[in-house]
Amino acid sequence: MRACLWVFVVVIVFGFGDGKHAYQRLRTERISGSAGDVLEDDPVGRLKVYVYELPTPSEPLIQTKQIGFMPLYTPTCDLTPTGLPLPFKSPRMMRSAVQLISSNWPYWNRTEGSDHFFVVPHDFGACFHYQEEKAIERGILPLLQRATLVQTFGQRNHVCLNEGSITIPPYAPPQKMQARRIPLDTPRSIFVYFRGLFYDVNNDPEGGYYARGARAAMTLSLPFADAIPWEEIGVFVAEEDVPDLDTILTSIPSEVILRKQRLLANPSMKRAMLFPQPAQPGDAFHQILNGLARKLPHDRTAYLKPGQKVLNWTTGPVGDLKPW
Repeated sequence: MRACLWVFVVVIVFGFGDGKHAYQRLRTERISGSAGDVLEDDPVGRLKVYVYELPTPSEPLIQTKQIGFMPLYTPTCDLTPTGLPLPFKSPRMMRSAVQLISSNWPYWNRTEGSDHFFVVPHDFGACFHYQEEKAIERGILPLLQRATLVQTFGQRNHVCLNEGSITIPPYAPPQKMQARRIPLDTPRSIFVYFRGLFYDVNNDPEGGYYARGARAAMTLSLPFADAIPWEEIGVFVAEEDVPDLDTILTSIPSEVILRKQRLLANPSMKRAMLFPQPAQPGDAFHQILNGLARKLPHDRTAYLKPGQKVLNWTTGPVGDLKPW
């Protein structure tokens, strides 16, 4: 299988000698993904999120257009002396929370989590480790195998990404993003920025080497992929063809570049990638709700038959099974 690198920023300016006149010719184009023209959908009235207010629930979760949310942010359950998160006790914390809701209310037990979602925005999501090799060895926490996972990590055919998960953009302060915007008429001499692998010593919670870098994967799952046609906006280049990147990019027809620019210039595209505070219509928070709403109503297979069990509460690393 040929691995691919996603080259995205080049479609913004590449191929034009005069950026100012290029943008004067630019028009926006509506964005339609595999789920249709849904990027500007309003989630209000389309779903009802039931938030567990531990230890007392506010109202029953009984309708097919409802989904349960466990407000549990596991990366901060254990910190180093310098304040860096350690994920190793997160599985115990998560298991304890699931045990609590499953023993106090009937909602989890009727589906074993199929009508629940969890936010796991750190590193390799519900695999609960920041090093890929160890994350793969661990796999997704068994108790979350049927739940919808909202996570920043997205690579299809990877053990840390379940089918049906919602991939979201990482958080970036909107104020900083706005402050770094480049005026449209600014000449640009750098058309492509590629960051390779480097080791970040300071960000490794254990004091070792924390590898980061551009991910090469033909199966990359980008944020809100059913709403945003990334393949029409970006340029995918086979890893073995990267040495010929300049030739590949300059061979893209102007009309193709213009269409990619029109899609990228759509304001709804920019809104969908940011988490402003307070939330604004069409932002990433609303896209998450829309993604959840598109999963409703729940399929019959989400509900277990009386006495049926699917999840194994005793599987997984021994350390994960200890009470929290």
